[in-house]
Amino acid sequence: MKFKQSLLALAVTGALLSTHAMAEVNQVRIVKQYGLGFLPLMVMEDQKLVEKQAKAAGLGDVKGVYLTLSNPSAMNEGLLSGNLDVGTNGPPSVLTIWSRTKGTANEIKGMAGMITTPMWLNVNKPEIKSIRDFKPEDKIAVTSIKVSIPAIIMQMAAAKEWGKENYAKLDPLTVSMSHPDAYAAFLSKRDITAHFTSPPYMYRELEQQGIHRILSSDDVMGGTTTFSMIYSSSKFHDANPKTYKAVLAAFSEAVDFIEKNQKEAAQIYLRVSGDKKSTQEDIEKQIADKNLTFTTTPLNIKKYADFMYDVGSIKNKPDSWKDVFFPEVHDLKGS
Repeated sequence: MKFKQSLLALAVTGALLSTHAMAEVNQVRIVKQYGLGFLPLMVMEDQKLVEKQAKAAGLGDVKGVYLTLSNPSAMNEGLLSGNLDVGTNGPPSVLTIWSRTKGTANEIKGMAGMITTPMWLNVNKPEIKSIRDFKPEDKIAVTSIKVSIPAIIMQMAAAKEWGKENYAKLDPLTVSMSHPDAYAAFLSKRDITAHFTSPPYMYRELEQQGIHRILSSDDVMGGTTTFSMIYSSSKFHDANPKTYKAVLAAFSEAVDFIEKNQKEAAQIYLRVSGDKKSTQEDIEKQIADKNLTFTTTPLNIKKYADFMYDVGSIKNKPDSWKDVFFPEVHDLKGS
C-alpha cells in the first residue's frame, strides 16, 4: 500500500514538474521603430491582439509590452541578451544577426515580413543630382551605419556606380540618427545634407521647398522589397511555442486589419505614434499608396543576403530565404 502511495506521489510530483517546465511566459516584450512602416505593431498594441490571441490559444492572460527603439544594432543585442522577445528590423540587420548566430543555441531568425515600401534618398542641396555629387563634407542620415537598409542600399548603389571594390565609398558620409531626429536636422540644414528615409518622413520632406529625391531603394533592388520584418530568438521560439504562435497570429491579424480598415488604421497610427505633424488625410493617403503594402510575405531577402555575403558583411550565406525564417511561415511565397 505504501509502495503504491509512493508511486502515486511520484507521479503527481512528476506531473507538476512537467507542467511547470512547460509553462510559458506571461508577457511578450515587443519593440517597434518610428514611422508608418511599423503600423502593424501599433495596431497590435492598440487592439490588444497578443492578449486576444493568447486567450484564444488557451494561454490565459499574456500581456504584450511595447517599446520603441530606433537603433537596429541595439535591437539585435536586446534579442541576444534575452531582454527583448520580438524585434522589428530591416532585412540587412536581421541577416547580420542571423549570420552571427547561425548554428548556435540562440539563433536569431525572422518571424514574418511586415511591409514592402521603397525608401527614398532625399537631399537639400540643388547641386546634388546623384550619389556621384556627394562631397566629403556632406553627411547622410541613416538609422544605423553598416547594417540598416539605407546603408546597404547605398553600398549596392556604390558598387554599381564605381565597382564592387568601392562598395563602401559612401560609408564615411553616413551618420546614425533616428528618423525623427534626422528629419528635423535635414530640414533645418544643420549638418545633414541627405536623409535616406521611409514613410511618412520621405513624403513630408518632399513637400518642403528645396528638397528633392535622387534615389529610391526600388531602383537599386530592381523592384519591391521587404522594408521591415519581425524577428525573434530561437530561445523564445523553442521555449514558448504556443505564445510564439499567438504573437504571430496577432501580427497576421494586425496586417489584415490594416488592409480592411485603412481609416481606423490611420487613426491608430496617429494615436499610438504621437505623430503631431501628419494629418489623418496624410496617413490615409500613404496607407493607400500602391507602392506601400503591408504583408507577412518576405520579399527580396535573398538579394540582400547575396550582396552582403559577396562583400564580406556576413559570413554565412543562406541557400533560401527560408533559412533565415522560422518554419511557421515557410508556406508563404517569399524570395
